[in-house]
Amino acid sequence: MERWMRVPFWSGLATVLAGLVVGGVMMLAPNGTAAVGQRVVPECIKANLSATYKGGDAATSHLFGRIVLKNTSEETCFVKGYGGLSYVGKGNGTQIGAPADRTPSPTPKTVLEPGDKVRSAIVETSFAPYPRKECRPTKVDGFRVYVPDETRSFFIKHPTTGCANPKVHLLEHKAYR
Repeated sequence: MERWMRVPFWSGLATVLAGLVVGGVMMLAPNGTAAVGQRVVPECIKANLSATYKGGDAATSHLFGRIVLKNTSEETCFVKGYGGLSYVGKGNGTQIGAPADRTPSPTPKTVLEPGDKVRSAIVETSFAPYPRKECRPTKVDGFRVYVPDETRSFFIKHPTTGCANPKVHLLEHKAYR
């Protein structure tokens, strides 16, 4: 390569950075990587959200409702995928029966501005069709709800009866959207 064709490293880097700044807004993400022309939005954590249950329709031995997560923070964040859901009881948060099964559904990345909500449709099956000996009916205080990718949970009061037998699956839920 001819000497006049060589470009010093710093000169080339300055040219690239100038192009990025002129071509769009350059921001540094929390992990130190650059995001050009777009906002860096973190995943929602329990501290950003509140959780509620909204009941809905009923059909033979089934109750249809939804878990609603609301962004109660002043920051934008996103939710993607399935959280965790189970019945709890005994006045101390002991899990009652099997956790909710995941109903196949799309798992979009949903950006939540402050005040926005996402929902996970749930189906509760009644314990009544199961033989008492198989089900082992047990009083339920409510739901334990996990935000996707979070290890801390919410408690939502929802008195009902579940099955203590973890082989009997009474709950199903879809991904948050």
